[in-house]
Amino acid sequence: MNSRNLVKLFLTTLLIGGVTGGVVGFLARWSEFKPYFSSFEVSAILSTFIWLFGVGLIFSVISQAGFFAYLTIHRFGLGIFKSASLWNAVQLVLILFVVFDLVYLRYLSFGSGEGISSYIVLALVVLAAGLVTAYFKMKQTNKQSFIPALFFMVVVTVLEWIPVLSANDESWLYFMLFPLLVCNAYQLLVLSKLIERSQKELASKRGRKQPPAKGKMKAGELGKGS
Repeated sequence: MNSRNLVKLFLTTLLIGGVTGGVVGFLARWSEFKPYFSSFEVSAILSTFIWLFGVGLIFSVISQAGFFAYLTIHRFGLGIFKSASLWNAVQLVLILFVVFDLVYLRYLSFGSGEGISSYIVLALVVLAAGLVTAYFKMKQTNKQSFIPALFFMVVVTVLEWIPVLSANDESWLYFMLFPLLVCNAYQLLVLSKLIERSQKELASKRGRKQPPAKGKMKAGELGKGS
């Protein structure tokens, strides 16, 4: 990918994270911000949105760091296991372990006196988002991309989500989760398009640099010597 498309990916993902953080922040913490809307305090609403937008930018940066880290890990995994099928099998095991951890181990840590259903729902949200994104990635590329895409959407998202998971504040759980999921899905689905565009731009640039074939008149030479 060339530098222009890389910068475009960074800035677009940053904006998506900020906007998603601003919108989801109001919804996830509605009980806290509802009075601003009830009394129509425009200045309070705008200042709160700007703050939530800024936090969303931070979530976006975390998402992008996780994305590029996974691209590196994926290349190492293919190199170590020497087979895409074996590496996919390893990733599938890790996905199952992380989903189990997200439900059972969190329930053991925080679920005293509570039902386990809320923990299952949260894990299902992550898994469903991963399955949908992985399906579209597979349709966009090939069947071999399904497991890596699912791994990124589930395992890497949960790793990025750890700072809030450890606090277990419900409003912050959703506030951070949805910007991460949206940013991760966007990066995953747009990557191949940006790479393809970069390759076309590079090919076009090389074509312009090639010298004209012998016997053909250069542009601007028409009329010389007449």
